[in-house]
Amino acid sequence: MVDINKYKSSIAKLEEIFRNISKDVTEVSKWRCPYKNASDKCTAKFGCRNQRKEPIEGDLFLCAGSDNIDYRPAWDSQHKTTI
Repeated sequence: MVDINKYKSSIAKLEEIFRNISKDVTEVSKWRCPYKNASDKCTAKFGCRNQRKEPIEGDLFLCAGSDNIDYRPAWDSQHKTTI
């Protein structure tokens, strides 16, 4: 039998956790490209002038963007990357 009050309490706790995560992501995205992974590789499926090709064929582009600048103007939706 499901305890509806426990269920509602659990859902409320999860909602609060995800709300806080979302706030943090919104703040970080103002200064760090959301497509840059932990290894400074670009995971975007579109062109960006901050992408630098890795020497190993088939690898992701290296992101040469600075986390101290607004990266958003670097996005170029007309350019398609090939990996």
